[in-house]
Amino acid sequence: MPSKRLKLSDKASLPFRTDNKQRRQALHVKRKRALDAQRRDERFARKKQEAKDPRLREDRLKHNVPLTLDRKRVWDDVQEDVEDGLGLSVDVERIKRQRLEEDEALPDGELDGKSDEEDKDSMLDEASADEDDEPIDENEVVSNPLPTPKQIRTATQRATSPNRSTTSTNLNLAPEALAAKFPTLFGTDPPPDPKILITTSLNSTLHDQASILTTLFPNSHYIRRTSHRYGHKFSVREISSFASHRGYTALLVLTEDLKRPSGLTIVHLPSGPTFHFTISNWIEGRKMPGHGNPTSHTPELILNNFRTPLGLLTAHLFRTLFPPQPELRGRQVVTLHNQRDYIFLRRHRYVFREKKETEKSVIGPDGKEVKGVEGIRAGLQELGPRFTLKLRRVDKGIQRGSGQEWEWKGKMEKTRTKFQL
Repeated sequence: MPSKRLKLSDKASLPFRTDNKQRRQALHVKRKRALDAQRRDERFARKKQEAKDPRLREDRLKHNVPLTLDRKRVWDDVQEDVEDGLGLSVDVERIKRQRLEEDEALPDGELDGKSDEEDKDSMLDEASADEDDEPIDENEVVSNPLPTPKQIRTATQRATSPNRSTTSTNLNLAPEALAAKFPTLFGTDPPPDPKILITTSLNSTLHDQASILTTLFPNSHYIRRTSHRYGHKFSVREISSFASHRGYTALLVLTEDLKRPSGLTIVHLPSGPTFHFTISNWIEGRKMPGHGNPTSHTPELILNNFRTPLGLLTAHLFRTLFPPQPELRGRQVVTLHNQRDYIFLRRHRYVFREKKETEKSVIGPDGKEVKGVEGIRAGLQELGPRFTLKLRRVDKGIQRGSGQEWEWKGKMEKTRTKFQL
């Protein structure tokens, strides 16, 4: 209920207009104060009711979740594998789950059919068995794998579910055609320890930024690249051949624009593929308030929200740049978070400490306290650098002349709810 001092009249909500400027201003202030008072009284009244019945607060939080573009994401309708799936917005995890459910349902039907055939003696038995058992039609299962209308969740229910952008990427869901096309990235054997060569474009001024990348990627070395008139201007293909013969597993080329990092090319040695990214929002660690200093420990790697075949291919590329066994003693973690086809790279140092009395407990996506960590809190300190990557092109081999597996085009972002990664 609104307060007694300021009450909304019938004319307060009407678009009352007057020629007097001062009176218009006074009416606007009065109407704004009255609305604020009404909202404040409603908020306090709701707080009293929720204190008596906590279920009211749970219901309110369940329905008061905004529908963002990530939650409205749309997918391409694909029933079967279309080659490797690059360029298609397909949820690999959902397709795998549907196929597993179909595979689990088919053997049961086959076993029931075999047991019935052993007991059948005549056509009458077949007819009676068909009427009683009513086997599932395989065509219906394949053509209609979607849930029933009762199982379809509303937009609000989908919004209240845990955010998919916070889930880690499952690297075991790569399509078979994609794994066959890139066997070096999707090998079953554990990848070798990375050895990375970092360089820049010709006559670049990004020596400090390239040196910072050597602290981000373990076991990496930076070599300057010059175009001196008495020196040889080595191409990326020649540098890749040089690096592969000396045991390097990847080549990183940092490009610049107006003396700032603008692009990053990653060549998976010895023969590709090559990934071209653009860099934006580059911030060094020393420019961050309260930053920490990185150590030489091998960091942990977190890959978030890579869901399409192209996204899994990109995730496997970044996986090959970090050793498979991190050094937990250093408590460092590198996060590559994909959101709306932008890959945000962050590096932090974490610490676990006891919860203070003034702090709240850890709350999960469902709005409830997480059990088992009531008295523990995690602290983060960013080490830097931080920057944003956007995938522009994937070459089959080394450089553009080898052909393109996928290339970004301008009209790909015309549908704002459709993403490539």
